[in-house]
Amino acid sequence: MMDEVRRVLITGAGVISPLGDTPAKLHEALCEGRSGFKPVEVFATNGLGPQTAGEVRPFEPKSYLGERNLRPVDRTAQLLLAAAQRALEDSGWTPELRKQREVGLVLGTNFCSVRTIAEFDRRGLQLGPSYVSPFDFANSVINAAAGQTAIWHDLRGVNSTLSAGEASGLMAIASAADLIRTGRADALLAGGVEELCFESFLGFHRGGKLTGGDPVPFDARRDGFALAEGAALLMLEDAESAAARGARVLGEILGSGSTFDAASDGASDGMAVARAIRLALEDAGTAPEEIGCLSASANGSVEADRQEARGIAAALGTRAADIPVTAVKSMLGEAVGASGAFQAVALLGTLNDGRLPGIRGLESTEEGFPLSGVSAQIRNLGETRLGLRLGLINAIGSGGHVCAVVLGRIGGGAA
Repeated sequence: MMDEVRRVLITGAGVISPLGDTPAKLHEALCEGRSGFKPVEVFATNGLGPQTAGEVRPFEPKSYLGERNLRPVDRTAQLLLAAAQRALEDSGWTPELRKQREVGLVLGTNFCSVRTIAEFDRRGLQLGPSYVSPFDFANSVINAAAGQTAIWHDLRGVNSTLSAGEASGLMAIASAADLIRTGRADALLAGGVEELCFESFLGFHRGGKLTGGDPVPFDARRDGFALAEGAALLMLEDAESAAARGARVLGEILGSGSTFDAASDGASDGMAVARAIRLALEDAGTAPEEIGCLSASANGSVEADRQEARGIAAALGTRAADIPVTAVKSMLGEAVGASGAFQAVALLGTLNDGRLPGIRGLESTEEGFPLSGVSAQIRNLGETRLGLRLGLINAIGSGGHVCAVVLGRIGGGAA
């Protein structure tokens, strides 16, 4: 039995995104208001309506991973392998150190290798069983990317895959933090991955979810989201363990809350969002007034954005009226399982330099919109009354999963 809950520090981050392949590049691009959307090239879009997405391009896995054999791993795993390599390097977890001490992986993804699964089935049905690829079969389960990454990078600790729609990546971070806080792990990579593929694109298009242009979260003109891909991972460590190896510290996971919205079919009132935020604040031992900014899950969906705003307002009370809010999916797109992890990496940048990206394209909100702190403009929050010590992240899955996480800036009194 543990006598006390352990602190969870962030000692590194790795990202492969439509806007950059380092946390610094991603944060700078967001602060500049750059768009990550481009014509899709990774698959044919004939007859699919929208022709643009947040594609990671160029992406050359060998530039991150060297000349090792990549044939056994599909695009999802390649994105994750590269992000893991970046995070391990950034945190100082060398191959030699990983042989001495266990590092694990908690991964969030919604589809993982759905393209590989579809290709495996197509070959078997159209050409016969003798034409299917054994390499494809190994990647035809939802935890394939996490398993391949553990093998590739010698991650001998916990290996878990969570699938909770657009909340997957943030829920993986919350779950990993809980494992460390309760003494079941000392060091874990945590985050999300998703690849852009024909199968998921077609599904969202047929469901009427995709916008015909660029997404504008919270704007009165919003009509859907743009799909995206990528991978992002945080290195989470027990504070004593991190101190013992002299690790650089980027931030701290202070608390989290997870709920489920059984009315996520459009009849939701946003109260699942409110409950998740309240649980996260309680877990962190902080009050709404102490939260310096919020990274919203909003992606341009008409009803989901509205529900999130209601939930935030209900949870934060009077603080909701002026809390600075960003929605990075206006520039990155909806990367599903990777989105919450992208938000976490981006918010770390904000906590460390004070700059909160604006919501690209935002012009006006709906009548009665409760969050006056949304803006299209970048803001410097380091000089505000509160300073910038704590940030809140929301991640909301279209299937009903909701997660909120409180991040703290080391040195700002957050702990």
